Amino acid sequence: MKNNFMFSVLFFAVISILFYEAEAQSLDFTAVKAGVYFDEPLRDWDGFGFNYVETAHTYDYDEFSQEYGGFSLLSDAQKQEIINHVFGEDGLKVGLVKMFLGANHQTEPYGPYNHERTTEHMRYFVREGLKLTRQRGDDLQVITTLYGPPGFMTKQKADRGRDLDPEFREELAKYMIDWVKFLKEKEKFPVKYLSLHNEGEDWYRWNQEGFTTWAGDDYNLYWPHEQVVEYINMLPAMLKTAGLRDVGVTPGETTNWYRFYYWGYARAIYDDANAINNLGLITTHGFYSGNYGRWFGEHNSLTNDLLRSKRPELHSWVTSTSWSNMDARNIKEMHGNIYTSKVNGIIPWSGIQRPPHWVKGDPNPGSAFTVHEDGTYDVRKGYYFYKQITRAGQPGMTVAYTFAMDSEIAVIGFAKNNTKNSDAFVITNISDKEKTVAVDIRGSSSKAFGAFRTTDSKGQPEDRYTTLEDFQVKDNKVVYKAPPGSVTTFFGK
Repeated sequence: MKNNFMFSVLFFAVISILFYEAEAQSLDFTAVKAGVYFDEPLRDWDGFGFNYVETAHTYDYDEFSQEYGGFSLLSDAQKQEIINHVFGEDGLKVGLVKMFLGANHQTEPYGPYNHERTTEHMRYFVREGLKLTRQRGDDLQVITTLYGPPGFMTKQKADRGRDLDPEFREELAKYMIDWVKFLKEKEKFPVKYLSLHNEGEDWYRWNQEGFTTWAGDDYNLYWPHEQVVEYINMLPAMLKTAGLRDVGVTPGETTNWYRFYYWGYARAIYDDANAINNLGLITTHGFYSGNYGRWFGEHNSLTNDLLRSKRPELHSWVTSTSWSNMDARNIKEMHGNIYTSKVNGIIPWSGIQRPPHWVKGDPNPGSAFTVHEDGTYDVRKGYYFYKQITRAGQPGMTVAYTFAMDSEIAVIGFAKNNTKNSDAFVITNISDKEKTVAVDIRGSSSKAFGAFRTTDSKGQPEDRYTTLEDFQVKDNKVVYKAPPGSVTTFFGK
């Protein structure tokens, strides 16, 4: 009898093991095997951000008082609604903000600065956003970028002129510094970084005489390697003299990672001992194009790897990137910047747009909000897709190692680190088919994950950050059927 009992126990144990292995094998071969290892941090995460663009390329501000962000058309109540959408507890909860320094802050050589005339709505947006952010116990990091200098500082003596006039070498530095001082002392904004240029590597934008020929080009100045290195070396001492020693200098913002490295900018900085030591933050735009040609731009980490070989502690931000079609593929692009390019933060291109105020049409028309000339606004699908990752990746968290054995599935993971946030991960399905994903969870104490989803695929429900049921962690796994064209975010409980 005892032998029969032992045989029965052994028999059922063997059957259970075989059943479990068969079930695991079935899961492995009918689902995408994936993993999020919260106990394997790759780098610190500074957060996602937002960019309100006010003046971008108008030649004559008196004739065309450009206000691309559109707040000038909205009521105070509408403005507060949008600010809540971006900075509020239930909104994007961004931690980074980009502010442009345009070409209209000084009207004559060596004349006075007027930092208020062309920046009213951008400053209001940041001021109210900072207030709301701090009310919820968080803070912002502001980066300000030289969009373009006043025309009189160029050899062409015109806005968007190609070449800096050597006479105004130091005056341009003072122009930037006075703006930073204004933002920090008058507005009390937490400006952390000063960025040298906006796509200043793109020498193709000018004709032989140094003038732009397309009315839709935004403010630019051509920045050769030597000029970038010169200003990285010149500005820190000038900032210190102005009482701004806590403001770091960045190398400006090339169009994409490919140009940063292969057009020679990364190596020029690397080769100059002073420049690499003076660098406060690595910055570039992260526009992606996988097609070879003029606008080719891959995701790569060559620049970050090179500069970090001498300065391992350097953080890196993408300071502009397309909203693309405002869908799941756009989040796959974010995945590329985070995991392939190895960044610590991402700020997309203008998140709120007033289409008629971009001459000839914005070449990157995706956004979170559109403001119409009748004083109404739309919350676009781009907002909800972006919300899927901004709330997951809050400042102070760490980027966690992830993998997925399917190139149409991208997994992004953020470990809570020492923050008040939950461990979180994001599953993106860019295919036109539902895919089951079995995610191996390591290093998290969460036994369940709450989930939210946004979709944009023909024949699928139009989820817009829709709440789903909780997902239990069973055998250290979360199993999820990802709809086509979906982005789903999981927060640990």
